[in-house]
Amino acid sequence: MNSCEHFKPIAPGVTIGHVHLKVADLERALAFYRGVLGFELTQRFGSQAAFVSSGGYHHHIGLNTWESGGGAPPPQKATGLYHLAIHYPTRAALADALRRVLAAGIEIEGASDHGVSEALYLQDPDNNGVELYWDRPKEQWPRTPDGRLDMFTRHLDLEGLLKESPSPA
Repeated sequence: MNSCEHFKPIAPGVTIGHVHLKVADLERALAFYRGVLGFELTQRFGSQAAFVSSGGYHHHIGLNTWESGGGAPPPQKATGLYHLAIHYPTRAALADALRRVLAAGIEIEGASDHGVSEALYLQDPDNNGVELYWDRPKEQWPRTPDGRLDMFTRHLDLEGLLKESPSPA
């Protein structure tokens, strides 16, 4: 593979638009993404595909059974998706997501303070990794003495997060 060091950096306005997941059972996936996490259904194609979003966007997550209906999750030591990350606008909104996940009896596999963000880690029904997180304001991000980003991973206090005021309805 050729070195790409001579290319300019990507345009600053580029974002990740959506993720599309192969799932074994569309109804089970919708129960998680709609029922537990609260995404809204924006489009459905029978029993084979559905698209969900928040805030009226066309879709943040696509779910389909086109090649995976009834299938098993990939083995742990295989390449593929590590996790999808769902960004919440505030710490209170992340606390609300934690309440929803716990009420559904879903196991939290990890909870980390990364300095720049606070994150919860879990699995969806198809064993896809899911990160739920919020970003601290940029001016609060940890920096080295020379100004470079200085992220870390520390334990996130879930009890403290749950004390955060509920998100407005």
